[in-house]
Amino acid sequence: MAKSSRARLSRLFAAAAVAATLSTSCAWADPNVLVSGDPLPASLDPHQLYDVTMQTYMLNTYDTLYRYEGNPPVLQPWLAESSEVSSDGLKWRFKLRSGVTFHDGSPMTADDVVYSFRRVLSLGKAPAGALKPILKPDNVTAPDAMTVQLQIDKPYAPLLSTMPIVAIVNSRLLQSHTVNDDWGTAWLASQEAGSGSYSLDTANYVPQERLDMRRFDKHFLGWAENPAAPKEVRFRPTKETSTRVLALLNHSIDETDGYLPTDQVERIEKADGVRVEKNVSMALFLIRMNNSKPPFNNLDFRKCLSYAFNYTGFNRDILKNFAARDPTPMPVNLWGYPKDIKGYEYDLTTARSHCDKARAAGVAMDRELEIHVPAQLEQTTQAAQLFQSDLATLGLKTRIVTEPWAQLTGSTAKAEGSPDLWVHWVSTYFVDPENWIGQMYDSQFAGTWKASSWYKSDKVDGLLRKAREVTDQAQRQQLYEDATRQIVDDAVDIWINNTVELRGVSSRLQGFRYSPVGGGTEMRWVHLKD
Repeated sequence: MAKSSRARLSRLFAAAAVAATLSTSCAWADPNVLVSGDPLPASLDPHQLYDVTMQTYMLNTYDTLYRYEGNPPVLQPWLAESSEVSSDGLKWRFKLRSGVTFHDGSPMTADDVVYSFRRVLSLGKAPAGALKPILKPDNVTAPDAMTVQLQIDKPYAPLLSTMPIVAIVNSRLLQSHTVNDDWGTAWLASQEAGSGSYSLDTANYVPQERLDMRRFDKHFLGWAENPAAPKEVRFRPTKETSTRVLALLNHSIDETDGYLPTDQVERIEKADGVRVEKNVSMALFLIRMNNSKPPFNNLDFRKCLSYAFNYTGFNRDILKNFAARDPTPMPVNLWGYPKDIKGYEYDLTTARSHCDKARAAGVAMDRELEIHVPAQLEQTTQAAQLFQSDLATLGLKTRIVTEPWAQLTGSTAKAEGSPDLWVHWVSTYFVDPENWIGQMYDSQFAGTWKASSWYKSDKVDGLLRKAREVTDQAQRQQLYEDATRQIVDDAVDIWINNTVELRGVSSRLQGFRYSPVGGGTEMRWVHLKD
């Protein structure tokens, strides 16, 4: 038997074994138990990690002052009943909802909100990105038991839109598990301290392998709107997309992740008892370039690569048009997107001319370039392989490196450790241009995964910082459009598309509510048909 045939058989047997394991742990016909194939976050601490996997977990186990619902997403009061801001834009007050309890039965008060914001700011990890430049921990206070005040250093137009980022935690519970002033980080990495619609079953938690949640019947919203919401949600992620889809087809899980490659979409659409949820998202798909590292610190070399990606081949032929071409770092369906911009298109002749200019300027291109892709997400590998093929025609040597998401994002903390190139999405964490272009290309955010291009432009920094401070929408829009044009001129990254989220679900899963923030992973809205 040929080696390739043996390898294929080995993969098939492995997939079957995983699916069999999943099926033994899942009572698919039980209308009270939903089983998800969504991946799990590397840590359960929502103040240390903030990515798509964390949003899935956090939206169900934690509450926030405000929350996005629907598509297009609308910001809704959640733990806060209302907010008001002073005339100078520096003092924000939030009136809290009464009667909210945490999963341990203790009441939520302003002290918990103050503690949560101070913890986020003091830890300084991913969720702090939007707030740290304008808010100090001590400037988060509680005038009374049901009011929280934020005194920011300078006007910050996106502030209200960022409120869904900060998960409100049970301060008393975390303080009781704090060791050596660690803010309870060691404990919360595998526990929870929330008030959300579902609580964590800690006894069955295995990091990144399995996680169970149970419906919290005392949630402040109650369950009258959807009394048939699942009583239990089990997460059973698998490493391979094909295995995850096989588990869906075998009725071992009720949903896949939202990043299905086209061949798996077609596979699901041909099967009975399952369907594909297709929703226009605001997620950008791109290839990052480490602008601080030779040869990427040369504009002509970056332009060479920008013209070398086959955008039409990927979006039309591989994704079957389940995406909209987006040549910028802004979603096409958000204000601030410059509608007259053209960006780069696939043109190997032009690409070669820019590489020749870079060589003439003394830029060395003989080393092997690494294209990093996150594990378990097949679309990123498809894009990398397509890119690798065309780069080879230009005489550029590349190697594709697959890494876990947590490892990839961790490597971006320093310029020298950041990948040459890496393929990923920038999803919707809050709905403002600041979520995308603001945190991706303002040099003050260098060292975060969102700003892993290590791009530095005084002009762009000035435009983005002014856009945060002015409150006039028309003025902000013009500033973001100007910044976008400059960033595209500088060929900082390779922007590919605005994504359509594709998620396989079982026919028994009803009431699916999609929002670009969280991707429809709020379990309180769905129910399972008998």
